[in-house]
Amino acid sequence: MEYTLSIIKPDGVSRGLIGEVIKRFEEAGIRIAALKMLHLNKEEAEGFYAVHRDKPFFDSLTDFMSSGPIVVMVLEGEDVIGRTRRLIGATDYRKAEPGTIRADFATGIEKNIVHASDAPETAATEIDYFFSKLEISL
Repeated sequence: MEYTLSIIKPDGVSRGLIGEVIKRFEEAGIRIAALKMLHLNKEEAEGFYAVHRDKPFFDSLTDFMSSGPIVVMVLEGEDVIGRTRRLIGATDYRKAEPGTIRADFATGIEKNIVHASDAPETAATEIDYFFSKLEISL
């Protein structure tokens, strides 16, 4: 069994898309092993996105991710990283396949509704950032 982290970003939460995103994951046979709503401060957002610290979009990304509540989830399933990434679509919503979450709901590169881990190592690090082992239903 594989695990990954997904985040419904502030734009998804403020637009009332939490249920829609969760519904799409569950309809795809992806199990939610943990879930909580948080409001990151700027420092917490910078900690999560530290790998992008030297990129030009770092400040705007961390400003955005600390601008409102987010929903963080641990997802579980066979090939859940690949399946989740296919379900959410390309980071640039204009290149996302029709029917993906980003193609259907995103309004910008940062305001693309969801985040999902891109590899097993990244998933493990990201899950540990938000969840203790006691919070995950295995």
